[in-house]
Amino acid sequence: MSEIQLLLVDDHEVVRTGLRMLLENQSDMVILAEASTGNEAIELVDVYHPNVVVMDITLPDISGIEATRRLKAKHPKIAVVALTIHEDEQYFFEMLQAGASGYVPKRAAPEDLISAIRAAYNGEIYLYPSLAKALVSDYLGRSRTQQEEEKLEALTPREQEILELLAEGLTNDEIAEHLVISRHTVARHRENLMRKLDLHNRSELVKYAIRKGLIAA
Repeated sequence: MSEIQLLLVDDHEVVRTGLRMLLENQSDMVILAEASTGNEAIELVDVYHPNVVVMDITLPDISGIEATRRLKAKHPKIAVVALTIHEDEQYFFEMLQAGASGYVPKRAAPEDLISAIRAAYNGEIYLYPSLAKALVSDYLGRSRTQQEEEKLEALTPREQEILELLAEGLTNDEIAEHLVISRHTVARHRENLMRKLDLHNRSELVKYAIRKGLIAA
């Protein structure tokens, strides 16, 4: 089994000591160095070239997020695993965007950190289960938003105009009079836009229009 060479980054010595005791007991891991600040971590990476950096987020100079961003810019092949008290989704997503391969809260079991380090070393991504759920939810939310935008963009200018008027409560006859077109033309446009947006009644249409900012709530 290949040896995983580690750099530990945390501003609390007691935390680093605990990590060293845990990780040195793993037959496939060796700790090359420790850092207490983000800038020190970047300097030590230049010297030791570890395989994996275990990175805290809250550091006394620059954040672990910024340290990760700078480290990955210089050494893209070195993996970073975040080990932090922060379980806020904002930190989670920012750390992933900075290039981290793993995110483990400090309340996690030791086995979770060990698994994260091994996964990162092997080029994989490790996410603590509750945070992985947040990532999936975010992805699905973005996907739904993107799909809605694509549906809205698929409407013709006239269909968008009629959508807004329908959502404001106008009848087909009132819309026909407002746009100076026939009632039959309004009905055809209405049928097309409801089909494109996968809406089935006026209530759904109004909710959609409010959500997209086409009319005020």
